[in-house]
Amino acid sequence: MASVPTVEQVTEALDAVQDPEIHRPITDLDMVESIDVGSHGAVRVSVLLTIQGCPLHETIKRDVTSAVSKLPGVSRVDVSFGVMSDEQRQVLQTRLMGDQGAREIPFAKPESLTRIYAVASGKGGVGKSSVTVNLAAAMAGMGQKVGIVDADIYGHSVPRMLGVTGTPTQVEQMIMPPSARDISVISIGMFTAGNTPIVWRGPMLHRALEQFLADVYWGDLDVLFLDLPPGTGDIAISVAQLLPRAEILVVTTPQQAAAEVAERAGAIVVQTHQRIVGVVENMSSLPCPHCGQKVDLFGSGGGQFVAEALTRVVGAHVPLLGRVPLDISLRERSDSGEPLVLADPDSPAAKELRAIADQLAARGRGLAGRPLGLTPVAS
Repeated sequence: MASVPTVEQVTEALDAVQDPEIHRPITDLDMVESIDVGSHGAVRVSVLLTIQGCPLHETIKRDVTSAVSKLPGVSRVDVSFGVMSDEQRQVLQTRLMGDQGAREIPFAKPESLTRIYAVASGKGGVGKSSVTVNLAAAMAGMGQKVGIVDADIYGHSVPRMLGVTGTPTQVEQMIMPPSARDISVISIGMFTAGNTPIVWRGPMLHRALEQFLADVYWGDLDVLFLDLPPGTGDIAISVAQLLPRAEILVVTTPQQAAAEVAERAGAIVVQTHQRIVGVVENMSSLPCPHCGQKVDLFGSGGGQFVAEALTRVVGAHVPLLGRVPLDISLRERSDSGEPLVLADPDSPAAKELRAIADQLAARGRGLAGRPLGLTPVAS
């Protein structure tokens, strides 16, 4: 008969259990209050939750039970829960986000390596949000750590498109974002009842965006997407102020009128001193279900027009990253909360979206502005 495990061995096993919201081992977060190992292999683990009634406590219980049960000699695992004190929560917040005496946006720090893509459009209805969600899902599928800020305060739709059902959890002044498809998401829709409209002026919009960036615990992301509202209004200006390293990804349709408006949305970088990473043409063409011939319902050439126009405006090459064909399943999957790149990866639209995501992922994490620690050597 195998000997019972030691407390140290149980603790080591618990190193593999991550808090489902913070995505760090519960042992690192001081969430393990006590461990007791009985003479017959019965193990009792007491876990401290960050808040009373934590909605994910069953997930923690399942993961703790699974990790400890794998140890030789364990006959039973009992998991009980307590709640962190105010002092413990404050220590946790400081450990994760530093001293919050001065509000800081981690992505704006020079040492941040997170790529930030602000997805913009000149007008609504071009599929900007569905492009954002599918690019994020494709990059998360590559193993990258991805987050989305639904910055379209008035027209928020990302949670539905991604199938997010959870709600944010607040620990002291720190907000834990819910996640779905391995993507962390925050949206103003998570803080309002039902389908209540948001009626805010510019300063309130700025404060909301700042809170999403500074008070939300995002962890170490590889990529952060911001789904911007259409046009060049308050949010676009706030993004430039709060995240000067953010790169603009312009979404348009082939229609000439939409392309001209999209050009204006991208040209804002001349005033904000940001960079345009490229242009995506959505709803490019519709394959005929009978003969397969492509039908240009919304015209053609809009994406190339925008890319060439912005190249002239900014004085640097702006590429057309891809043309996403019109696909009814893209709309259907968005309504049901299933990104097309995951639900039907072999569809033409999904393949094109993944190809665009591949181009973004190939750029790696950002080094611009990061101190390299080099010291000049005297000759």
